[in-house]
Amino acid sequence: VQLVESGGGLVQPGESLRLSCAASGLAPGDYAIGWFRQAPGKEREGVSCMRRSDGSIYYGDSVKGRFTFTSDNAKNTVYLQMSSLKSEDTAVYYCVASFAAYVCGFLNRPEEFDYWGQGTQVTVSS
Repeated sequence: VQLVESGGGLVQPGESLRLSCAASGLAPGDYAIGWFRQAPGKEREGVSCMRRSDGSIYYGDSVKGRFTFTSDNAKNTVYLQMSSLKSEDTAVYYCVASFAAYVCGFLNRPEEFDYWGQGTQVTVSS
């Protein structure tokens, strides 16, 4: 399994940014794919996750209503559209996956996700 993130960068508060994750080695079958983030000095935080079989999407409380998870199955790519960005969204964002699709319901347990990308930095600052 390979997960390659892109799209990070520096934006101002209130702006938007879209992250991409190109995935390989997961299809076919059911799996979980999503996003975590880690800010300096803080623990990893679950952002969003999709269960491939039924398209169920989960969000962490801190991003609900501002972030949107989408996928393009033809391109084996998932996206995280981030809007109304705040300084506290500054972090390294990681694409994650697991063949145990149920782990989408455990965004508070990063250890449940077996595969991690290299991460992409998102900085929100004026």
